[in-house]
Amino acid sequence: MESIGTLAGGIAHDLNNVLAPIMMSIDLLKMTSSDERTGKILATIETSTRRGADMVQQILSFARGVEGVRAMIDPLEIIPDMQHLVQDTFPKNILFRAALPASLPMFLGDHTQVHQVLLNLCVNARDAMADGGTLTVSADSMTVDEHYASIHPDAMPGTYVRIKVTDTGTGIPQEVVDKIFDPFFTTKELGKGTGLGLSTVLAIIKSHGGFLSVQSKPGHGTTFIVCFPASTSPDCALPVDSEKLHPRGQGELILVVDDEAAVRAITQQTLEAYGYQVLVAADGIEAVSLYTRHQTSVAAVLTDMMMPVMDGPATI
Repeated sequence: MESIGTLAGGIAHDLNNVLAPIMMSIDLLKMTSSDERTGKILATIETSTRRGADMVQQILSFARGVEGVRAMIDPLEIIPDMQHLVQDTFPKNILFRAALPASLPMFLGDHTQVHQVLLNLCVNARDAMADGGTLTVSADSMTVDEHYASIHPDAMPGTYVRIKVTDTGTGIPQEVVDKIFDPFFTTKELGKGTGLGLSTVLAIIKSHGGFLSVQSKPGHGTTFIVCFPASTSPDCALPVDSEKLHPRGQGELILVVDDEAAVRAITQQTLEAYGYQVLVAADGIEAVSLYTRHQTSVAAVLTDMMMPVMDGPATI
C-alpha cells in the first residue's frame, strides 16, 4: 500500500501540473470577458476542472487510506449542477429533465464522490441512448421501515434521500443485471469502458451508508435508484464557500519557483494581473541565485515542492 501511495503521489503531482494552468487561466479569462455565453462556458470548464482536481485528491486519499472530507450536501443544489454539466457537454439529442420537490433533507457526504456517482450514472445513461432520448433525474425522501430493511441487506430503518437516474435507452438484459456492479465487467465495446464505473458507484454509496438498486427492461430503459441516509441533526449547516476576493498587490515582488513552464507562466500572469511584480525560476538552484540577488526586495516565495535538481524543501 505504501508503494501505491508513492505512485499515486507522483501521478497526482503530474496531473495537478496539467490542471493548475487551466484553472488559473479561467480566472484570468473571467477578468477580461463580459460576454454572458462565454461566462457560462468558462463556468462549466471551471467546474469540470475543479472536479478533476478533487478526483486527483480522492486518488491520493484512497492510496493513503484517508477518508474524503464529509460535509452537508443539498440535493437541490447538486442535481441542478449536474443538469448544467449534462446540457453543456452531452449530445443535443439527449433531453435532460430534473424532477425535484420544493424541499428535501440534506445528507452527509463527500461532495466530489457524490458528484462522481451522479456523473457516472448519467454517462451510462448517455451511452445507452446512442440515438437520443430522455435522461431524468428525480429526487425525494423515503422512510425505510423494519420490513423493507429486512429484504434489502444494505438498508437500515430511517429516512433516506432517494435519487433516481432514468434513461429511455436500450435497457439491460436480466442475465446481465446481477453482474454490472462487478469490477471490470462491461457490455461496452473494447476501448469504450473500463468496467469500473458502476463498481466505483456502488463502493461510494456503501461508504456513505447508503444503498443502490436498479430496474431495467430491454428496450424500455433503465432506472438506477440511489439512497443516502438523510441528516437528522437540526443544527447541520451547509459547507461555507471558501472563495473570497483575491487580495490585490501594491507592486510587491514575488518569486515563483516551478519546473513546469506552463505553471510558471500562468502564475506570473495571474500575479501581475493582481498588481504584483514577479520573478520566475525553473528549479531550486535558479531560485536561490535569484533570491540572493533580490533578497531585500522579495516579499514572498511560491515554490513547488517536487522538482528536479533541487526540490522545494531543499530550496527553502
